[in-house]
Amino acid sequence: MQKQARITSKGQITIPQEVRRALGVRAGDRLLFESDGKGMRVRPMRNKSAFSKYRGIGNPGVKSGKQSITRWVREMRGQ
Repeated sequence: MQKQARITSKGQITIPQEVRRALGVRAGDRLLFESDGKGMRVRPMRNKSAFSKYRGIGNPGVKSGKQSITRWVREMRGQ
């Protein structure tokens, strides 16, 4: 695949939609530019887990899984 982009006076570019889809990136995602001796490579920067930013925000003492959550909700409702 070959696509072109123009650099603005502020050094910004618009990445073509096909390239964004191929990289799996969206607005706000970060890209890493690497020199490999032959040219530049662009790749998305990934966290170890897509859900890592949500770790620790759950309720302590409630196990994961549908049954545990349903049981917890019923206890909270007094059923």
